Amino acid sequence: MNFLAHLYLSGNDEETRIGGFIADSVKGRDYNDYPTNIKKGILLHRNIDEFTDNHRIVICCRHLLHKPFKKYAGVITDIFFDHFLAANWSVFSKEPLQVYADNTYRILSNNMDMMPDKIREFLPFIIKNNLFVSYECIEGISLVLNRMPNKTSLPNESVEGIKILKDNYNLFRNYFFDFFFEAIQYVEESHQIKLNQDILSS
Repeated sequence: MNFLAHLYLSGNDEETRIGGFIADSVKGRDYNDYPTNIKKGILLHRNIDEFTDNHRIVICCRHLLHKPFKKYAGVITDIFFDHFLAANWSVFSKEPLQVYADNTYRILSNNMDMMPDKIREFLPFIIKNNLFVSYECIEGISLVLNRMPNKTSLPNESVEGIKILKDNYNLFRNYFFDFFFEAIQYVEESHQIKLNQDILSS
């Protein structure tokens, strides 16, 4: 899952959402350095990633994207799913996406001091480009894909990635809906047991 999906699945608690946002930049057991609800958000993020990485639908999506992106096919799948979440936001929330994004930018900006350097440095780019709302359009996805090779070892295959998305748009959309409703159910039910186990063992 990418930023918007993780934030959405983190729920309404502000600290849990912060944890969900910064989780990829928190290594090992460093989550123990954070307040309880941020720690919960980090562990929830990790649980969702495990659920996602092993899901049959995500595996199908990775297969479609494997040729140009190889081991990064899962990263591109996450970004595509953020597009479909943003483009169909009203299905999942009564709050307009721009309002949700503005509130989230405020929460994150007010808590930059507790973020790891990597994600703190990326946050201004997110806010400047209104990234969460830009995901609604394929152009917004292109912006992210074009930037990533400059910051990571992701192959510079954004044109091919967007072509695959457009050529298989309805398929990816159906995959997203089937998967995301299951992810919501997982967060509401199954993850809580594992989350409690993770906290007790940390």
